[in-house]
Amino acid sequence: MELTLDSEQDELLKHTRETLGRLREVLAETEATPSDRKALTDSVRQLDELFLLVVAGEFNSGKSAFINTLLGESLQEVGVTPTTDQIYWLKFGKAIEKSPGERGIWLKTAPVELLRKISIVDTPGTNAIMREHEALTAEFVPRSDLVLFITSADRPFTESERSFLAQIQEWGKKIVLVVNKIDILGDPEEVEQVVDFVTSASQKLIGDIAAVFAVSAKLAQSGDVAGGFSPLESYIQETLDDDGRFRLKLLNPLGVGYRLVTQQLEDVQVDLDVLRDDNALLDDVKRQMIYYNDDMQRNFKARLGEIDNLLYEMEKRGNDFLDDRIRLARIPDLLRSKQLEKDFEKEVVGDTAEQIEQRVSELVDWLVEQDLRQWTSVSEHLTERSAEHAGRVVGESGPREGTLAYDRQRLIESIGKATKRAVETFDKEREAEELAHSARAAVVNTGLAGIGVGLGVAVVVAAHTAFLDFTGVFAGVAAAALGLLILPARKRKAKQEFVEKLEELRTKLMGSLTTQFDREMRRSTQRIEDTIAPFTRFVRAEEEKLTAQWDQLRELEAHITGLQTILANREH
Repeated sequence: MELTLDSEQDELLKHTRETLGRLREVLAETEATPSDRKALTDSVRQLDELFLLVVAGEFNSGKSAFINTLLGESLQEVGVTPTTDQIYWLKFGKAIEKSPGERGIWLKTAPVELLRKISIVDTPGTNAIMREHEALTAEFVPRSDLVLFITSADRPFTESERSFLAQIQEWGKKIVLVVNKIDILGDPEEVEQVVDFVTSASQKLIGDIAAVFAVSAKLAQSGDVAGGFSPLESYIQETLDDDGRFRLKLLNPLGVGYRLVTQQLEDVQVDLDVLRDDNALLDDVKRQMIYYNDDMQRNFKARLGEIDNLLYEMEKRGNDFLDDRIRLARIPDLLRSKQLEKDFEKEVVGDTAEQIEQRVSELVDWLVEQDLRQWTSVSEHLTERSAEHAGRVVGESGPREGTLAYDRQRLIESIGKATKRAVETFDKEREAEELAHSARAAVVNTGLAGIGVGLGVAVVVAAHTAFLDFTGVFAGVAAAALGLLILPARKRKAKQEFVEKLEELRTKLMGSLTTQFDREMRRSTQRIEDTIAPFTRFVRAEEEKLTAQWDQLRELEAHITGLQTILANREH
C-alpha cells in the first residue's frame, strides 16, 4: 500500500490481513472453486499495490473517451466500433508506452499525475463480441477497489449492463454510475429524467449505489463546462484522498471475502442438509435392523413353540402309553420286549421326527425369505437416496471431483450396486439348503429318530425288574405287593426316565436351533452393517468436518462484517 498509515490504520490493515489469511486457509479445506480462491488471493495482493479503479460498461458507451477526459490525455483509442478489445492497465510512467502483459492484459504508462495515486483499468464492453474478453473483465472486477460503470444516455441501463452490475455487486464492490453522452439529450429536464431512471433502476437491482453522475466526455474534452466533469472530479478527489483510498483498499478484499464466506456458508448448509438426510437414512436403516431383529426373535420363538408342542404331545402320549402298559393286566405284554419297543415307537414317537423336520424346513425357508427382504429394503432405501441426491445437489453437469457431492455420489452408488448385486445374486435355494443342512444336523444330533428304542429299553427294563420281583416273592402276598407297591414304583421310575430323556432331547434340540438361528441373524445383520459401514463412516466424518467449517466461517463472517462496519464509520 502506497499510503503512510497511522497506528489505527496499521491495526486495521493487520486485522484485515489476518482475517483474510485465515479465510484463505479455511477455503482451502472447503469446496470453493479455484477461481474463487484466486479471486481472494488477488484481492489481498492488491493491498500492496496502487488503488485500482476499474472502468466498465458496454462498448460505444464512451468508456475510452471518458478515461481520456479524466486523465487529460488521449491515451485510449476512441471510435464507433469496439475499439477497446483488450484489457488496458493504465499506470504512471515517465513516457507514454504500451507493452503486452499476462493473459492478454496490456500495460500502458503515461506521465499523468492522477496515475501516481491510482491505476485505471479500461475493460472491453460487457456486450463485446469476443466473449473471452468479457470473461477477463468479470475476472478483473474482484481485484478492483472502485468501479466506475459507464452507461450511455441514448440507451441507459441495458439488459447486459444490468447483468454485469449484478455480478459486480455480488463482490461487494463500491460502484459509481456515470451517464455519458448527455450532449445528445435535448434539455436539462431530459438529463434529469435519464439520471432518475438510472438511479431508480440501479437501486432496485443492486441496492446502494455510491453516486450517479451525468457527463459528456465529448464536451468536457473541449473544455466545455456543460460536460459536467467538475462534480465527478471533485467526488473522485474527495473519495480518493488518502483516508478514502485506504478505506476502499481494505473494503475491496473484505467485500470479496464476505462474498466467499456467505457463499460457502450456503454451500456448507446445503451439504449439511444432505448429510442430515443421510443420517436420517442410516438411522432409519438402524431402526429397521432393530425392528427386524425383534420381529425375527418373536417369530422364531413362535415357530420354536410349535416344535416344542410336538414334543409335549409326544410326552403326553408317552405317559398314557406307560400308564396303559405298566399294570398287572399287561404283565404278559411287558415280557415281550421287542413288541413293546415297536408299540412305543409307533404309538408314542410316531412321525414326530418327520413333523419336527418339516417345521425346521419351514423355519429355514422363512429365515432365508426374511433375509432377502431385508437386503431388498436396504437396497431400495439407498437407491431412492441416491436418486434424490442426484436431482437435488449434483445438477445436470454432475459434481466436481473432490467435492462432497462427488465423493458421496461415488460411495453411495458403490454401496447401492453392492446391495443390488447382493439381492440379484441371492440364491434362495442355495441359502436354504446350506442353512437346512445345519438345522437337520441339529435335529439328528439330538437322537430324536432313535428315541423310541432308547425309551422302549427303559420301559422293558422296568417291566422285567417288576417281573423278577414278582417271581421272588411268596405267592400269597406277591400279587398284592406287585399291584400295590412294585408296579407303581416302576411306572413312576419309567415315567421319570422318559421325561428326563425327553427333556434332554428338548434342551439339545431347542439349544441347537436357537444357536443356529442366532448365528444366522448375526451373519445377516453383519453383512448389511459391513456393506453400509463405509457410507456411515463417510457421513459421520463429513458432518463433523463441515460443522467445524461452518463454525469457522461464521466466526470469519463476524470478523469481516466488524471490519467493514469500522471502515464504513470512518467515511466522511
